[in-house]
Amino acid sequence: MRMESNPSTKTSFLTADGLSLAVDLRHPSGQPTLLFAHGFGQTRGAWNAAAATMARQGFRCVSFDSRGHGESDRIAGGDYHMEQFVDDLLGLARAQPEPPILVGASMGGLLGLVVAGEVRPSPFRALVLVDITPRWETSGVERILAFMQAHPDGFASYAEAAEQIAAYLPQRRERKSEQQLRPLLREGADGRLRWHWDPALLAGGLVSESERYQPRLLAAAAKVDVPVLLLSGERSDVVSHRTVDEFLALVPHARHAEVAGATHMLAGDANDAFTAEIAGFIASLETADVPADAAKQPATRC
Repeated sequence: MRMESNPSTKTSFLTADGLSLAVDLRHPSGQPTLLFAHGFGQTRGAWNAAAATMARQGFRCVSFDSRGHGESDRIAGGDYHMEQFVDDLLGLARAQPEPPILVGASMGGLLGLVVAGEVRPSPFRALVLVDITPRWETSGVERILAFMQAHPDGFASYAEAAEQIAAYLPQRRERKSEQQLRPLLREGADGRLRWHWDPALLAGGLVSESERYQPRLLAAAAKVDVPVLLLSGERSDVVSHRTVDEFLALVPHARHAEVAGATHMLAGDANDAFTAEIAGFIASLETADVPADAAKQPATRC
């Protein structure tokens, strides 16, 4: 175990098709388990502050790099599809000692909706969706993809990368240090620093499939039968009052909270408010009348 201000143990998870996913575990004896799923183009490092905060409050926290991201394996040939990510998340949920509470941001939240809506009984105790709804604002997603596609030749230095991130996230007061950037960049044979994700993620089917998956996501949301908290950023350009209202009509038992001043990068913009909302939601679950053995039954796809 690394001894640091946010201690974690690095481990791994083997997917059904043989890829190794990088995993961080915090407070292994804590309860309940929170399974953090990051957004497209992020790594498990996006959850460092939130997972450390929740672990200090007594929760067992698991975060991971999705396939093709960070330190997790890439697919030879780059043939990525959404179903692979869904299966990875389902496998990770089943691997936990108890049904976890999923905290899913953007892509991670969409994957959680598919699993929660299509698998019975749900492998999750509850869902926390972080600034994502089954139908999203296309302009916001296009802005994210434009940033990811903007520097195919990488950067000459960490300082140059930090400058580009600062321009992309002007709401952040502090510029990322070289130490913070190291997990996000890889040095190529040409000495250039490139983002941690597999470039094939942008060129392959995963991005082109996203709009086509919206009917499936809407149908899955309508079938979710576990407690749900939707957290949105006040300044988000990915979700809007329109998409939130549609989601709440589909999932009438869901709770919604808007985090003041936050953008789509909600956890990074307002970690204290973000974790406080999650802690309050979990406290409400403790008083809910949930069948104790409901999640112990074999999981099957609907």
